[in-house]
Amino acid sequence: MTKTVDFIFDVGSPNAYLVHKLVPGIEARTGDRFTYIPCLLGGIFKATGNQAPFTAFAGIKGKIEYERLEMQRFVERHNLTAFSFNPHFPLNTLLMMRGAIVAEQDGILMPYIDAILHHMWEAQKKMDDPQVVAAALTESGLNGEDIVSRTQGDAVKARLVANIEAAVARGAFGIPTFFVGDEIFFGKERLGQVEELLSA
Repeated sequence: MTKTVDFIFDVGSPNAYLVHKLVPGIEARTGDRFTYIPCLLGGIFKATGNQAPFTAFAGIKGKIEYERLEMQRFVERHNLTAFSFNPHFPLNTLLMMRGAIVAEQDGILMPYIDAILHHMWEAQKKMDDPQVVAAALTESGLNGEDIVSRTQGDAVKARLVANIEAAVARGAFGIPTFFVGDEIFFGKERLGQVEELLSA
C-alpha cells in the first residue's frame, strides 16, 4: 500500500529547499508520495512560541556557526551545488505562500514550488517584492501577474490560515515537518528516519 508523507513547508526555509531536492529520490526508492502542505512559518512560530534559529540561538556561543557548518555539510553530502544562501534572508513569505495556495487550486503546485525555490535559493532574488515575484514566475513559464493578483482573495487567505492551524494542531512547531500517519518528524536530518518508516 502506498504511503503518503505530509510535508509542512514554507519556501522561506532554506532547509525546506534542501529537503525538496531530495524528495524525488525518496519517492523513487519507496514508491510512496510526499504531499506538500503550504504553511507560513511565521504563523507557526507565533502559534507555538517558537523562534527562528538565528534568533533563538543568537546568544549561544558557537551555535549559529555550527548551524551554518551543518547546512554546508548537508549541501556537500547531497551535491546540492545550485543552492546559494539568499542575501535578502529573512524574507516575508506571505505573498509566496498565498501564491502556493493559488497554484494548488490551479493544479500547478509543483511547478510553482520549483520556480519559487529556484528564484529564492538559487537566483537570490528579493522574493518578498510582488513585482519581483510576478516577473520570476513569468520567467519560469507561469502566469505571474495572475497568480500574484489572486493572492489577495479571501478564500486563498483563509486556506493558508487553515493550513497553519491544522499543522499546529497536529504538533508542528517549525519547518520542515513531516507526518507519516500520526508520526511526526522535524528537520531535514530526519529524512532518513522518514524513509526508514516508509520502507518498513
